Amino acid sequence: MKPIWIVDDDQSIRFVLEKALLREDLPTRSFTNPREVLQALEADDDDNGPQILVSDIRMPGGSGLDLLTKVKEKHPGLPVIIMTAFSDLDSAVSAFQGGAFEYLPKPFDLPKAIELIRRAVEESQREEVAEERMAAAPEMLGQAPAMQDVFRAIGRLSQSNVTVLITGESGSGKELGARALHKHSPRANGPFVAINTAAIPKDLLESELFGHERGAFTGAQTMRRGRFEQADGGTLFLDEIGDMPFDLQTRLLRVLSDGHFYRVGGHNAVKAQVRVIAATHQDLEQRVRDGVFREDLFHRLNVIRLRLPALRERVEDVPMLTRHFLQQSAKQLGVEPKRISDAALAQLGLFSFPGNVRQLENVCHWLTVMAPAQVIEPKDLPPEVTGASSHGSSSLGHVSAAPKVQGIALAPADAGADALTDAGHAADPAADRAINLPPDALGVGRGWELGLEAEALELLANDRHDVWDVLSRRFESKLILTALHNTRGRRIEAAQKLGIGRNTITRKIQELGLE
Repeated sequence: MKPIWIVDDDQSIRFVLEKALLREDLPTRSFTNPREVLQALEADDDDNGPQILVSDIRMPGGSGLDLLTKVKEKHPGLPVIIMTAFSDLDSAVSAFQGGAFEYLPKPFDLPKAIELIRRAVEESQREEVAEERMAAAPEMLGQAPAMQDVFRAIGRLSQSNVTVLITGESGSGKELGARALHKHSPRANGPFVAINTAAIPKDLLESELFGHERGAFTGAQTMRRGRFEQADGGTLFLDEIGDMPFDLQTRLLRVLSDGHFYRVGGHNAVKAQVRVIAATHQDLEQRVRDGVFREDLFHRLNVIRLRLPALRERVEDVPMLTRHFLQQSAKQLGVEPKRISDAALAQLGLFSFPGNVRQLENVCHWLTVMAPAQVIEPKDLPPEVTGASSHGSSSLGHVSAAPKVQGIALAPADAGADALTDAGHAADPAADRAINLPPDALGVGRGWELGLEAEALELLANDRHDVWDVLSRRFESKLILTALHNTRGRRIEAAQKLGIGRNTITRKIQELGLE
């Protein structure tokens, strides 16, 4: 691990910090003035440089604030903690616009100082991992026309700092798209900071985004920079922007308008030069109409819209992505990469992948661990894939009536995608001729699969070109409605029973018109 560099002309301060950090197994290197630090930075390469820089403000050999400015020019990602006496507080606070990580007031409480330094180390290590991931992994893979359109759009945006709104289903790679936009932009040398606005409680999100002043609320022991300040000079990725609380949307709108904001509990405006990329799987126009998303913020974000296709829209990319993820999984686990047969790839191509690329990646992890042989065959695929893509061998072309499964009628092909109704209320008289399958048709038997096959054959015989979408919508609609009926309308419980996320069931209800 790289050392923590301590810069202070007071020997007692250096000694106390050195001993405390060594007890925490954190190596140190000490300097008495900024000039020595700059010389050491010139002489050392990145591997021998500091993990964290902790510097006093006032020293005989120069100013800690000047040192901060010079260090940030050459090492923008290096966390710098400024130590300051109370009389220097104003100048220390102003230094955060120059990129300081935190300030440490003197005289300081040693355990709190070590806690602050350890937090800076953890953030530094997270940034290193993110940079390694960006450098090592391919940005995005795809040969399908839909992905080529995405690549062309990223290329056109490569020299722009314009705000971008990325849309697409969960797991389709929205953060990967944001990272590609950052990597090919003029801000590529600056930080890329990502935050999922749906994953952070409302009470903490404001502080997470904008930071807070010391004493702003219970537990705010020190001043903390928010994600906007951390992303200064780079890109801030706001994932799941559709879930941002309404009152915070107003604050975000102001930052996008003029680049200024206030920390929680602060009175001085802070300016950050940040490019914002937002992402959502939700229909923001509908959320605007519902009154839960500000229309002016929507238009501010929706300067350029980049839509990432679902995996089912780029089925031709499944073989390439599968081989890539198998190689990646083997590397992570330190094992020999497994190969996959053409038959297994063909069966993967039949699966709809509701979790998109992320789900395919998880399947490849599963196969790397669980597949018994070095070559993956169809029988080795996980149940979620084989269960959803299996087809019976019986010829059921003679069945023309809509199948009926445990009191659920599937309307015939010409009734349209939204014709799924409860038995006895079918949208078409043909439903009255439904075939009654055994009571266990949804259990261990294959009755429901036979009914699905019959319906698919009828649609295919009519030379339809939307069979996948029609049957998928009807299947998902009835599955969700049945789960909601079982839980008396409780969505979270229904999602848990179906094995999907809360956001997923909400999105599906909106997409399928089940409100």
